[in-house]
Amino acid sequence: ARLANATSTYQAGGLAMANAKLVVMAILVILLQVSTCAVARHHAKPDPCASEDDSVPGMLHKHKHKKPHCPSPGGTGGGGGRGGTPGVMTVNGFEKGQEGGPPSECDGKFHSNKDMIVALSTRWYAGGRRCGKMINITSKHNGRTVQAKVVDECDSNHGCKTNIVDTSEAVWKALGLDSNIGEVPVTWSDA
Repeated sequence: ARLANATSTYQAGGLAMANAKLVVMAILVILLQVSTCAVARHHAKPDPCASEDDSVPGMLHKHKHKKPHCPSPGGTGGGGGRGGTPGVMTVNGFEKGQEGGPPSECDGKFHSNKDMIVALSTRWYAGGRRCGKMINITSKHNGRTVQAKVVDECDSNHGCKTNIVDTSEAVWKALGLDSNIGEVPVTWSDA
């Protein structure tokens, strides 16, 4: 009987140890998830790079994000951008040390925020085929259109939404828009 009690006690202790390990693993998974969310929130700006439904207000983003490549839409509709591809314009810092991250994909350089420049979502960036090319950007708020040069990718493989036209401060000013808004609806087309 003592042997049976000892065996039973040993098995109960083993079961308790296994349960404790499961609890510790669950806690570690939760902590990892929470820290990942915290990092995402730290690097975000109304996250224009998440899908429309899961954007979290007040989040900041970096233009260097990675998600699977998507097919490139036309982007060539209509001059002046009025009949162009709908997108969401966000503001990005292209200078060294700003939220834009590493140098631009097209030329490996940082750029002045006073330049009329843009980073496009991965599918619109089209594997770099738009590098150095001008696009028309039209504000849906006021109808103004400007041209900006594609210098970078808003990488949809790392969280960037697939509909982003991520521009310099100069583009916002030229369109007569306040960059503090964070994001505005636009259309864009190849110039």
